[in-house]
Amino acid sequence: MSTTIQVRVDDELKSAADTLYASMGFDTSTAIRMFLTASLQENGIPFALKRRLNAETLEAMEDVRLRRNLHGPYDTVREAMEALESDDA
Repeated sequence: MSTTIQVRVDDELKSAADTLYASMGFDTSTAIRMFLTASLQENGIPFALKRRLNAETLEAMEDVRLRRNLHGPYDTVREAMEALESDDA
């Protein structure tokens, strides 16, 4: 038995993928089946997913690591929220 999966993608993405996979000797449907099969074999996404951090986030992480530019501690959530709200002003 076979089923159909429909996925909406940008026309340019589909065209570029079709061209790429054709140059490798197969079609996009085969590439998608390969992805699904590899996902099952890996028990997850079959490639590494990485989040790119922006400069502001990296700087904040470095501040925490070096224990600089920290505020608090706060005794209550209300105190922390008031501090956050006053910092935005």
